[in-house]
Amino acid sequence: MSDEPLRPVSLPELRLLGAPRNWEVNQPIAGLESLTPARGHLSAHHHSGVLEVEGSIETIVTLRCDRCLNLFNQALRAEAHELLELAVSGAGAGDTLPHPCRPLNPSELTPAGDDLDDRLDPEGDFDPERWLFEQLSLRLPLVTRCGPECPGPATWSSEEGAGDPRWAALRNLKES
Repeated sequence: MSDEPLRPVSLPELRLLGAPRNWEVNQPIAGLESLTPARGHLSAHHHSGVLEVEGSIETIVTLRCDRCLNLFNQALRAEAHELLELAVSGAGAGDTLPHPCRPLNPSELTPAGDDLDDRLDPEGDFDPERWLFEQLSLRLPLVTRCGPECPGPATWSSEEGAGDPRWAALRNLKES
């Protein structure tokens, strides 16, 4: 296992390894604001025509409640397993490069071949930090609520000028 900072790694280099490349993660993830460093592990294994990526990562993020507008902390965890096709963009599945060390038919990993999640250039790079960012971002809630005890907006009133402060800009536009 490697505990060095996550950096893009060349796919031909991964192919020559003939074994999975493993990372222990304990660092902030670029583009994701979090209170704690992301911690976990990641593994990338180059197969014939497929990069198999597996990882588990967790951190704590600060979110704003959509209802009461208060900030709250939430644990964010992701466990993922993806198969990334290695083919030149626009090429078909049969145009992948052969694996010189350990031949493995992609259909052994995905019976129909339709379960491949993405496509990478076989001569390009795999960016483990970007992959972790995507996995954590997919776990962010679409609607954020601070919890079942959320007090709701500061006021609920039909009085003129009262109400949700998020509508203040619209009220000002309406009055001008």
